[in-house]
Amino acid sequence: MDHRDRGTIKWTSLMLPEHVEMIKKVWKEDERVEKGILDEQKAAEIDFVLQRAVHDQLTVDLKFHNSFDYETRRLKIESVNKRERKIKAWDVDEKDMVLFSLEEITDITIV
Repeated sequence: MDHRDRGTIKWTSLMLPEHVEMIKKVWKEDERVEKGILDEQKAAEIDFVLQRAVHDQLTVDLKFHNSFDYETRRLKIESVNKRERKIKAWDVDEKDMVLFSLEEITDITIV
Protein backbone atom coordinates (compact mmCIF):
# COMPACT_ATOMS: atom_id res chain seq x y z
CA MET A 1 0.00 0.00 0.00
CA ASP A 2 1.46 3.35 -1.07
CA HIS A 3 0.96 5.88 1.68
CA ARG A 4 2.04 9.46 1.02
CA ASP A 5 1.97 11.73 4.02
CA ARG A 6 2.22 15.46 3.39
CA GLY A 7 3.32 16.20 6.95
CA THR A 8 2.06 19.44 8.44
CA ILE A 9 0.93 20.74 5.04
CA LYS A 10 -2.36 18.86 5.32
CA TRP A 11 -3.06 20.37 8.75
CA THR A 12 -2.21 24.04 8.08
CA SER A 13 -5.63 24.74 6.56
CA LEU A 14 -7.20 23.73 9.90
CA MET A 15 -4.83 25.83 12.03
CA LEU A 16 -5.17 29.37 13.26
CA PRO A 17 -2.66 31.87 11.79
CA GLU A 18 -1.04 32.16 15.24
CA HIS A 19 -0.35 28.42 15.28
CA VAL A 20 1.16 28.53 11.78
CA GLU A 21 3.50 31.35 12.93
CA MET A 22 4.51 29.33 16.01
CA ILE A 23 5.35 26.32 13.82
CA LYS A 24 7.44 28.56 11.53
CA LYS A 25 9.36 29.85 14.56
CA VAL A 26 10.07 26.29 15.71
CA TRP A 27 11.36 25.39 12.24
CA LYS A 28 13.55 28.50 12.25
CA GLU A 29 15.05 27.49 15.59
CA ASP A 30 15.98 24.15 14.03
CA GLU A 31 18.01 26.10 11.45
CA ARG A 32 20.12 27.73 14.19
CA VAL A 33 23.56 28.91 13.04
CA GLU A 34 26.46 28.50 15.44
CA LYS A 35 28.75 31.48 16.02
CA GLY A 36 32.24 31.10 14.61
CA ILE A 37 35.46 31.93 16.43
CA LEU A 38 37.26 35.18 15.55
CA ASP A 39 40.98 35.08 14.91
CA GLU A 40 43.26 37.68 16.52
CA GLN A 41 43.67 39.70 13.32
CA LYS A 42 39.89 40.08 12.83
CA ALA A 43 39.43 41.02 16.50
CA ALA A 44 42.12 43.71 16.17
CA GLU A 45 40.45 45.02 13.00
CA ILE A 46 37.07 45.23 14.76
CA ASP A 47 38.67 47.07 17.68
CA PHE A 48 40.35 49.57 15.33
CA VAL A 49 37.11 50.29 13.43
CA LEU A 50 35.17 50.68 16.71
CA GLN A 51 37.69 53.20 18.05
CA ARG A 52 37.67 55.13 14.77
CA ALA A 53 33.87 55.15 14.66
CA VAL A 54 33.67 56.54 18.20
CA HIS A 55 36.39 59.14 17.63
CA ASP A 56 35.12 60.37 14.23
CA GLN A 57 31.40 59.80 14.95
CA LEU A 58 31.01 57.52 11.91
CA THR A 59 28.04 55.33 10.98
CA VAL A 60 28.86 51.61 10.79
CA ASP A 61 27.20 48.35 9.76
CA LEU A 62 27.63 45.98 12.68
CA LYS A 63 27.24 42.24 12.06
CA PHE A 64 26.55 40.23 15.20
CA HIS A 65 25.33 36.83 16.31
CA ASN A 66 21.95 36.95 18.07
CA SER A 67 21.98 33.38 19.49
CA PHE A 68 20.18 31.98 16.41
CA ASP A 69 21.64 33.62 13.33
CA TYR A 70 23.72 36.53 12.10
CA GLU A 71 22.10 39.95 11.96
CA THR A 72 23.32 43.33 10.69
CA ARG A 73 22.38 46.75 12.03
CA ARG A 74 23.35 50.27 11.02
CA LEU A 75 24.62 52.12 14.10
CA LYS A 76 26.37 55.20 15.39
CA ILE A 77 28.72 54.07 18.15
CA GLU A 78 28.40 56.23 21.28
CA SER A 79 30.93 54.51 23.52
CA VAL A 80 32.99 51.35 24.01
CA ASN A 81 33.48 50.10 27.56
CA LYS A 82 36.33 47.58 27.41
CA ARG A 83 36.16 46.74 31.11
CA GLU A 84 32.50 45.66 30.90
CA ARG A 85 32.98 44.54 27.26
CA LYS A 86 29.91 46.50 26.13
CA ILE A 87 29.15 48.87 23.26
CA LYS A 88 26.55 51.60 23.56
CA ALA A 89 25.20 52.67 20.15
CA TRP A 90 22.39 54.55 18.47
CA ASP A 91 20.42 52.44 15.95
CA VAL A 92 20.03 54.63 12.86
CA ASP A 93 17.01 52.75 11.45
CA GLU A 94 15.09 52.05 14.68
CA LYS A 95 15.97 55.41 16.29
CA ASP A 96 16.77 53.91 19.69
CA MET A 97 19.76 53.23 21.93
CA VAL A 98 21.09 49.65 22.00
CA LEU A 99 23.74 47.75 23.96
CA PHE A 100 25.94 45.03 22.49
CA SER A 101 28.45 42.69 24.03
CA LEU A 102 31.84 42.67 22.31
CA GLU A 103 31.60 38.86 22.14
CA GLU A 104 28.52 39.09 19.88
CA ILE A 105 30.28 41.11 17.17
CA THR A 106 31.53 39.21 14.13
CA ASP A 107 32.22 42.05 11.67
CA ILE A 108 32.03 45.83 11.36
CA THR A 109 32.31 48.12 8.35
CA ILE A 110 32.23 51.90 8.03
CA VAL A 111 29.38 53.16 5.87
